[in-house]
Order: sequence, then structure tokens, then C-alpha cells
Amino acid sequence: MDPIDRKILGFLREDATRTYADMAAHLHLSPPALHDRVKKLKARGVIRRTTVDLDPEALDRSFCAFVHVETEGYAKDVLKDVAEADPAVEEMHGVAGSSSAILKVRTRDAAGLEELLRRLFETGAVRRTESFVVLRTYLERGISP
Repeated sequence: MDPIDRKILGFLREDATRTYADMAAHLHLSPPALHDRVKKLKARGVIRRTTVDLDPEALDRSFCAFVHVETEGYAKDVLKDVAEADPAVEEMHGVAGSSSAILKVRTRDAAGLEELLRRLFETGAVRRTESFVVLRTYLERGISP
């Protein structure tokens, strides 16, 4: 990946609706050359998907928490099934340490978090959870090219 590819990724990360003509002009490329580069980045899996950045408050999902989950043995597949089935779970990470996994959760309120915790414990694989409620988000961004 060269510096031009990284600049393309930066443009797309900032606003994926920008036209190829606009980006190409900034990069001193032709639109077909830029399009070819983007196709190659997608083919190599560098660009995994194109999406939008949604406002949690506008969607009534302003209650955010990080849940550390300790399991009985290796149960990440069971946790993954629960996480995938619940749209409130934004992220799940298998981790090393005192927790087996960390979930990032957005719900309407504390009751929504409690419902998710109930479903996690119902699997029989969860020994303990510890939830960290977000008071304010100061920085949230994806990976930088």
C-alpha cells in the first residue's frame, strides 16, 4: 500500500459519498485510475465495507456501556451467538486477562443493558460480568489509514 492508497482511505473514511472525480482531482489521478485503486483495495480486503455513521441519540440508543464477561471455560462461541443476535451489541472482543470478552453495548436505558445481561447469564456459560457505564464520549473513531 502506497501513500496514495492511504490518502484514498482517508478520504473515504471521512466521507464515503465523495465522488471519485472529486477525490481524483485532489490526488492528481484520473477518476478511472482512482476507481481501479479502490477496487483493488476492496479485493485485498483493506476496505471491508462501506457504511454510515449513525447518531445513537437520534436512534434512542444513548445508553452506552462496556461489559466485561468472565466465563466458565472457553465459551466465546456461545457469547458470540448472543452478541450477534442482539443489535444492542456493537462490538465483541475476546481478550486475555481476568475477563474472557468485552462487549460494547448501546441501549435505550439501563433496563436494556439488564435484559442483555440476563440473556448472557441464561447461556450457563457466564460466571460473572462487570459493566462500565459511559458517562460521556470524548473520542470515538475507527482505525486511521
